[in-house]
Amino acid sequence: MAQLNFKHLRYFWMVAKEGSIVKACERLHLTPQTISGQLHVFEESLGIKLFRKAGRNLVLTEDGQLVLNYANEIFNLGAELQSSITNKSSAKSIVFSVGITEVIPKLIAHRLLEPAFSLEQNVNIRCFEDKMETLLTDLATHKLDMVLSDRPLTPGLNIKAFNHRLGSSGISFFATAALAKKMQKSFLDSMKTAPFLLPSKDSVIRTLLMTWFDNNNINPNVVGEFDDSALMKTFGQAGVGVFPGSTIMEEEISRQYKVKVIGRAEGVSEEFYAISAERRLRHPAVVAICDVARHQIFGT
Repeated sequence: MAQLNFKHLRYFWMVAKEGSIVKACERLHLTPQTISGQLHVFEESLGIKLFRKAGRNLVLTEDGQLVLNYANEIFNLGAELQSSITNKSSAKSIVFSVGITEVIPKLIAHRLLEPAFSLEQNVNIRCFEDKMETLLTDLATHKLDMVLSDRPLTPGLNIKAFNHRLGSSGISFFATAALAKKMQKSFLDSMKTAPFLLPSKDSVIRTLLMTWFDNNNINPNVVGEFDDSALMKTFGQAGVGVFPGSTIMEEEISRQYKVKVIGRAEGVSEEFYAISAERRLRHPAVVAICDVARHQIFGT
């Protein structure tokens, strides 16, 4: 098989990204005839068809989508390499790319990542928030150095990664002073009539809280469900309902959202994990985060 021509690959990549040869020409400052000719040569060298026509548009074939996936990785890695070299030569900083699952509260994420900025070396931190499965895929392809999650990596997934337990926190309930004043003196009795703001149903903490409600004969009046914990707290700040939060962050939550603690879900705790592609931690930022979390934040 002939050696891969990266110039042809870049032309193909640009056409696939822009959706047409004309738009790709504008980005590359080349003529349509040049791009079309180079694409034809590229297809012949690979022995496959990359595009098919759909009306006036070009649509990727199945083989074309496969080539695009590799092209994305190649050119994204090239951009990261260039950025890393530039950062190293100009500021002598280390790049730290971390994925944060959508259910991790922003205040917790900030507290856990803070130690990365206390290193002797300058750290260029890059945070990406997404679903667990997407972040683990990026971790496996070395686009991320670490993933912060509220649950460990399950053995069934075909991904080579390792769990590093950071610790756990209890769950507290918060409400505005005005809403708290309307509630009964008995905490559990108050929970039976209070309006609730809860995390979305696919979150671990939602499942744990629903079990706690059942055990205490509480049928919660759920008035809002949220993927974003910060948005949930903002609605809580407006007095829409009672909302849960990490016990270790009670002071920060109370201060930032101007609410008060009205009680705690006894026996319920949320877990936090750092997931890495390496069993023995080497990245200085990951090492610092795990050490501070275990010995200072959670005290495990």
